[in-house]
Amino acid sequence: MVAISSILLLLLGPLIMPRFYLGFLLVYFTCFLYSQINLVFKLWITSAAMIKRIRNWNLSQPSLSHYEGSELIHAFIVPNYAEPEALLRDTVKRLANHRNAQTNYVIILAMEASEQGHKAKAESLAEYFRDSFLHFIITVHPADIPGESRGKGSNVSYAARVACSEMVRRGLDRRRIMLTISDSDSSIPELYVSELEKAFHQADDPHFLLYAPPIFFSRNCFDVPAAVRMTDITWSAMVMANLSNSRGIGFPCSTYSVSQVLAERVGFWDTDADSVGEDMHMMLKCFFKTDGMARCQPIFVPINLTNVQTNGYLSNMHARYVQASRHYNGIADVSYTLRNAFGFGREVSMESVMAVKKTSAYASPTFWIDKLIICIKVFEAHMIPVTSGWLMFAAVPLMQFVMFPPHSMVAIIDPSDNPILTSDFYATLWNIVKIITIFLPFPLFATLAIYEHLHRVVDRELYRKAKSESRTWRNCADYISLPIAAWMFMTIPSTIAALKRLYKTNDQYIVAEKFFKEETSD
Repeated sequence: MVAISSILLLLLGPLIMPRFYLGFLLVYFTCFLYSQINLVFKLWITSAAMIKRIRNWNLSQPSLSHYEGSELIHAFIVPNYAEPEALLRDTVKRLANHRNAQTNYVIILAMEASEQGHKAKAESLAEYFRDSFLHFIITVHPADIPGESRGKGSNVSYAARVACSEMVRRGLDRRRIMLTISDSDSSIPELYVSELEKAFHQADDPHFLLYAPPIFFSRNCFDVPAAVRMTDITWSAMVMANLSNSRGIGFPCSTYSVSQVLAERVGFWDTDADSVGEDMHMMLKCFFKTDGMARCQPIFVPINLTNVQTNGYLSNMHARYVQASRHYNGIADVSYTLRNAFGFGREVSMESVMAVKKTSAYASPTFWIDKLIICIKVFEAHMIPVTSGWLMFAAVPLMQFVMFPPHSMVAIIDPSDNPILTSDFYATLWNIVKIITIFLPFPLFATLAIYEHLHRVVDRELYRKAKSESRTWRNCADYISLPIAAWMFMTIPSTIAALKRLYKTNDQYIVAEKFFKEETSD
């Protein structure tokens, strides 16, 4: 409904209700400008924290006694469907290079039964990493389970249930098991595990936390179109900014960690049509199922991902569009959040009653405030992409054309019915709206400037890349593609996803094609 309303308001607002429309534009653009300024400050906080962690790590690497004496078992769930075997091997190999891999790491390779050749691929990878980890577990998610919606969430849920049971059967203590959900292309550095251990041991109750790192795109960013590159840069920046929240209300993206204790407490991952965006949905589920006790704990270490890459420019653009369409199907979380925030459809159990009696560093006596904040953040994540493209690009020019036509022949309304001409109040509102729209791009410029600096630091100090392999100021030419990226990979797919939600709750799950060239040397 929001998508339809924004389009109809854009077209009919100046004609049917110009006074209300002017007030609406003032409120919308003011709120949007505030949210973008807030994003800039939070991105700066996250960026500073990331740089600090990286530089401290570089200084302290020779002495890692707190990490080497770890008691946690890190179980990495790697869900995949039709991914190149070389990509999966590269992802797991990066984990195998960590110092504690053989004593503290468990790989859970989550295959899909519907993928042709999944058995041979899994067996090949298991043989390749035979002596690299404490355990290597293969799960095969059955196809067409009644009531399930296909996707990463259903595969992760099945893998977590099966693997957790298997790890306990093999004698591992469930309170020591940390589940890290990874994408098939997630490059997880050893620093992430170190910071995760530190956060776990410093928390008052680590089993009420969902640990979320920022995402980063530096593996193949120069091999994809500029519009694809800029889309992922802005996506990464928004994820980073969302992590800096003093109340612990944030959302993970792509890769995150949760203890087996918390996963079992909330009933693992949901698998229905409302849980397509499994990362945000899991945070929401943990929050509501524990009556607000579960919080997001940022781990300020970037997880390096690959941009969607295929052979050919148009093919690559289409593949990124497919990925964006899948991401924006997560709009189902809006209805899930509203239902749970206002108490509809929630189950009350003795376990949830006992949970609220526990203490936590983040626990708030005003749970209703936290519910309001989380509703606002979910709306911001899903409603701004649906509305901002239409209103940001067309609202003011269209209003200008209707109210002040270039020629009397194209005049649509009579001057006597024009509130801007007949009322000083509405004329002032119109001038304020135009002034605000002038300032709207500036937070974006600040965001990109912070990201540019951060990208260079991460590339050179964490990934040890040469200057020639990282972004330079010449890459600022990429920004020309921002309007294309905004419309093709944000406005259009988010609008379509919102409209589909009105009549179709279970959409077909399509994985964007990925091209990966494996390095020949280890």
